[in-house]
Amino acid sequence: MRTHLTVLIPLCLTAALSPALGGGEEIKLVPLTGPSGSYGVDRWKRDWPGCGWQDGVKEGHVSLIERDGAPRLRVDYQIGEIGPQDNGAGWRYPIGKRETAELSYTVRFGEGFDWVKGGKLPGLCGGPENVSGGRPADGTNGFSARLMWRKEGRGEAYLYHRNQPDRYGDRLAFPEDFRFPEGIDLRVRMRVTMNDPHKRNGIIRVWIGIAGEKEDREVVRREDLEWRTVEDFGIDSLYFETFHGGSDRSWAPTRASHAEFGAIAVHP
Repeated sequence: MRTHLTVLIPLCLTAALSPALGGGEEIKLVPLTGPSGSYGVDRWKRDWPGCGWQDGVKEGHVSLIERDGAPRLRVDYQIGEIGPQDNGAGWRYPIGKRETAELSYTVRFGEGFDWVKGGKLPGLCGGPENVSGGRPADGTNGFSARLMWRKEGRGEAYLYHRNQPDRYGDRLAFPEDFRFPEGIDLRVRMRVTMNDPHKRNGIIRVWIGIAGEKEDREVVRREDLEWRTVEDFGIDSLYFETFHGGSDRSWAPTRASHAEFGAIAVHP
C-alpha cells in the first residue's frame, strides 16, 4: 500500500464534522438485487428504473459483487480509455424534484488504483439538460454537482452552475492534506440545496469519512451558489457517473483499476 494512504484517516481536530442525518425517510435506496456476477442492462433497468440512457453497462464495465455481506457495484476502468462509455460507467437516475437532497454512498478504490490526472465520482443534478462535459449551465438548462479524484488521490467537488468560471465547470478543492485511500471503505455524503432564483444562496456541502466510524470530515462547503435563475427545475436526479477523464487520453489509466460502490441512497 502506498505511503499516502493514511492521510485521510486521522481527521483533524479542527475539521468541521458532519451533523447526523435528518429523521426523514430516504427518498431512494438503490437495492442492487440478484446474485453476484455480470450486471447487464436487464439487471440495471430493474435496479435503476426510469433512466433515459446508460453508458458502460452494456459494454460490460459494471458487475455486482458482495463484500461484508452487502451488495456493491464494481466498476472496472478500461486501460487506455476515458469517459463513461469507453472507460467507466454513467447514467442519470430520477429521484423526483427536490429543493434539498443528500446523496450518500460508500466507495472503495482498489489496491494500486491508477489516479492519473483525475476522474469523476457520483453526485446530484437537475434540469432539462445534462449539464456537464463542456455544456455550461446558464441558469435555465440545469446544474450538476459531482466529485472527482485527482492526481495522487486528491479530491474536489466538480460543479456546473450559472457563474462557473469557464465552460468546463467549477472546481472546489478538498483540504490540502486529503488523499483518497486504496483498499479502505469510505462513506461519502453530498448535500445540495437549491438557490432562490436570481439569488446566490445555493449550498453544497460534502463530507467523507471511514465507513464504520461515527464522524465524517467536511471537505467542501459553499453557500453562495446560483444553480438556477428560474423555479422550473430543482434537484431531480442521482448522477451516477464514474470514469477517468478529462478530455483526452492523457487522463487514461495505464494499469487495471477498479472501484466499488455500495449503500447508495438519497435522503431529504
